[in-house]
Amino acid sequence: MARWCYRHRLVVLLLWLGALFGLGAASSAAGTNYANVFSLPNTDSTTAYDLMEKAFPERAGDTDTVVWKVDGDGGASVRDESVRSRIEPALEEIGRMKGVGEVTDPYAAQGAAQISRDGRIAYAQITFTEQANAIPKELIEDVVDTAQAAERDGLQVELGGQAIARTQEPPQGTAEAVGILAAAVVLFLAFGSLFAMLLPIVVAIAGVGTGLIGTMLLSHVTDVPEVAPLLGSLIGLGVGIDYALFIVTRHRRGILRGMKPEESAVTALNTSGRAVLFAGGTVCIALAGMLVMNMRFLDGVVVATSLTVVLSVLAAITLLPALLGLLGMRVLSRRQRRRLAAAGPEPEEASGLAARWSAYVQKSPRRLAALAVVVMAVLAIPVLSLRLGATDQGNHQDSTTTRQAYDLLAEGFGPGVNGPLQVVVDGNAPAGLVDGIRSTEGVAQVAAVPPANGVTVIQVVPTTSPQSEQTDRLIDRLRDDVIPKSGAEAHVGGVTAVFKDFASVTGDRLPYFVATIIALGFLLLMVAFRSLVVPLTAALMNLIAAAASFGVLVAIFQWGWGTELIGVGKEGPITSFLPVIMLSLLFGLSMDYQVFLVSRMHEEWVHTKDNARAVRVGLAETSRVINSAALIMICVFSAFVLSGDMEGAMAGIGLAAAVALDAFILRTALVPAAMHLLGKSNWWLPDWMEKRLPHLAVEPKEEPVAPAGEEEPAGAGRASVVHGYVRTADGEPVDGAAVTLLTKGGRQVDRVTSLADGSYIVSVPAPGTYLLATTAPSYGSRAGQVVVADGPLVHDVELAEGEVDAAPRGGGVN
Repeated sequence: MARWCYRHRLVVLLLWLGALFGLGAASSAAGTNYANVFSLPNTDSTTAYDLMEKAFPERAGDTDTVVWKVDGDGGASVRDESVRSRIEPALEEIGRMKGVGEVTDPYAAQGAAQISRDGRIAYAQITFTEQANAIPKELIEDVVDTAQAAERDGLQVELGGQAIARTQEPPQGTAEAVGILAAAVVLFLAFGSLFAMLLPIVVAIAGVGTGLIGTMLLSHVTDVPEVAPLLGSLIGLGVGIDYALFIVTRHRRGILRGMKPEESAVTALNTSGRAVLFAGGTVCIALAGMLVMNMRFLDGVVVATSLTVVLSVLAAITLLPALLGLLGMRVLSRRQRRRLAAAGPEPEEASGLAARWSAYVQKSPRRLAALAVVVMAVLAIPVLSLRLGATDQGNHQDSTTTRQAYDLLAEGFGPGVNGPLQVVVDGNAPAGLVDGIRSTEGVAQVAAVPPANGVTVIQVVPTTSPQSEQTDRLIDRLRDDVIPKSGAEAHVGGVTAVFKDFASVTGDRLPYFVATIIALGFLLLMVAFRSLVVPLTAALMNLIAAAASFGVLVAIFQWGWGTELIGVGKEGPITSFLPVIMLSLLFGLSMDYQVFLVSRMHEEWVHTKDNARAVRVGLAETSRVINSAALIMICVFSAFVLSGDMEGAMAGIGLAAAVALDAFILRTALVPAAMHLLGKSNWWLPDWMEKRLPHLAVEPKEEPVAPAGEEEPAGAGRASVVHGYVRTADGEPVDGAAVTLLTKGGRQVDRVTSLADGSYIVSVPAPGTYLLATTAPSYGSRAGQVVVADGPLVHDVELAEGEVDAAPRGGGVN
């Protein structure tokens, strides 16, 4: 398929453009129909909600609030004619707007309770005919402008509610644009080429664009919450850019080794492309684990995020080879193309900082492992105080009108007015129930609404805010004590009660969810790497990363460490559904990095059966691309602080912290250190399991391809390796020695540079006799024939200063 896409690149490009514009036209015509279905089956708040719908079916629209306050100097009151003459015309004008159903005026007879006791604060309620996401933004802006036009010196007017909050959102796509720009900088630094930089970005935009448009269309046939497309774009941009990065890196390496662009692209897709398919599959499996929670709200999140990931993978394996075909050699920078033309093909061997770090990890695994565990444990400490709940407009930034309205209502009517409870009775409410609620600790106000359609609703205003733990305890007292004593069949509802139930159910089901995704990841890695220890280590590392990242999340958003600095408003509880979503994404992304890291180690282990070398070479050759990929994800995720959505900011910061800790501490230090300590047991698998497990090639070995104009050596296909150490006569390792493998005819087969510990490994296309030449600065050169049979050949080289010796030394056939 990769070859077909490469050769028919214009067809592939037209198909993708057609899909984007076609889906875009369809979504423009259909619009969106997002629905935040927070109710949970068989919970008290859901039963209350169902009864409320039965009692008041006409109150389907969103209800928002206009709040005004007068300065207390001189005994001013909101009842003053100078205030009423400005506020009442504004409310009347709002009531006449198309799309506004009702305006509850505090100056009317039934609105006396909407004026504070000191007379300085009052509010009006605006009920729209539609839910917040369906109200035209122009209407909401007209309401805000009309209300705030009544302001004057000494009179403050603010607005709150879900619809009003939409006017404060930054322009759509701001977070995505900032994330893409930051990723572009990282890619340019990594590739040094404008065209190569654009490739992953174009692929990611294609995948995310089709995914988001598809999500819009799916919102008409299933319940998709408003936060789903935000999370879909967040994860889609991250994996889309990263997956394309892995493939483009392999493609560029192939060209630098002398392969033709088409063969390099095909090989890159057959190796890294397969790993991308596997990695994308693991992310989707982790996301599908959310279905175990049996929450309708999360079902829509699974649909949106999984669809975006699937389309991002599809773009990487179809659109990317077509773009590679368009660019040809321009995927390399000008300097690389000039060097390739002048000096000929050169392999990209691991060297520099990556190789030195890998050697250091091998020398000090215990020290590094202990340090990494201590760092992760310290970061995980705040997770012990994790409290799930709901964010509201009290968490918005101080400068927003919604936060000002929230604070004014709390000042004038008590903090509980921002999150009233509804005790819903199926039938008439017993007199003792209202009295019992009124005398309950934590209750500020009680008002029973006349029965409607056989249902009675009792409005209960707590003395504490919706996010307070005391409010949670009040709900428990009403359910467990007050209502049973009254003998009534009543249920406690309201937004605060819904989120409390959501948090409770999440906490109860979270262990089953975690166990499910860990088990699925364990099985996948066990089949892929033929080991029990590797997947067990990965599962443990994922749990450590999850604890540390949630610790960072609690410290920032619950404890308030740096919230104002990053501009996310006031601290509060962690949104109850966030742990499930974050754990799904975290486990999926962690599996990605584990696959790309361990697949290279496993390949080395299969060839040499040397665990130390396998871990060292695997880390040296993959750490740079993994760190680059992680840096891109951190940029993309962190940019979602600008989304204007508290849940989006939490998910972005949480995932950015998780990726940073996973890539820079776990995969770069703790995992390789642990694998060095475990030794050959890393690759242990009982014989009976080996025989019964299916074989799954994550990243098949890349077959050596001769440069243009040269024929393959006889017996090509049965590849092997020559490996060993380059040392001095005193046994000191020689770092940076050039080791070249040549055919008997003098053609270069492979060329590498020895690592910091003097180790090297060169690929052999087939059994036979070859010439191995070794040179190093300040030393002489040594060359000699090596005879490679069917297995790997161990060949150590000794260099002496100023010596030139063509006789073979050391080595032997294993």
